[in-house]
Amino acid sequence: MLEKDPKASTKRDDDSPGADAEQSADAKALAADTEVAKLATDLEDLRQTLLRRQADFDNYRKRIEKERAEDAKRATARLIEGLIPVIDGFEHALAAHREAEYENYRKGFELIYKQLLDNLARLGVERIEPAGKMFDPHLHQAMDRAETSDHEDGTILQVFQPGYIFHGRVLRPAMVRVAVHPHPASKRSVN
Repeated sequence: MLEKDPKASTKRDDDSPGADAEQSADAKALAADTEVAKLATDLEDLRQTLLRRQADFDNYRKRIEKERAEDAKRATARLIEGLIPVIDGFEHALAAHREAEYENYRKGFELIYKQLLDNLARLGVERIEPAGKMFDPHLHQAMDRAETSDHEDGTILQVFQPGYIFHGRVLRPAMVRVAVHPHPASKRSVN
């Protein structure tokens, strides 16, 4: 029978567990590296998701702010549209009473009228005063036409009712009389 050398077997027993421990440590390190890489990838994915969500939220916030501003403009435009007939009434009242006994009454009306127009102008209302300008169908409504060769074709001769614009939107077009050149051909076709 062969006897085993106790030193040799001890040495072999020490090598075997040490090698197993080293292999186990290497496997654990490899597993830890894999886990760290996976966590780093997950972290980067979460960062990208967070950036996208922040961008989406910023876009949402900007869109809501724009919609609120537009809603405020629409509400103001509705209010102004309701006040335009009041302005017309003031203008008619001021034009009707030119007698001396109405002078104090007229001054009070003029002051109120001026305050109303100033406040509307501060809100962004512009009055369309087209007399002498060229007709623009986006800003004016032709109520009448006058045949004349004294003015250029399409010139606005008279304003029946002024128009109003609010932040680029026409609230009411100006109602006007437009000059047109007489056309003999059109008179012949009528007869």
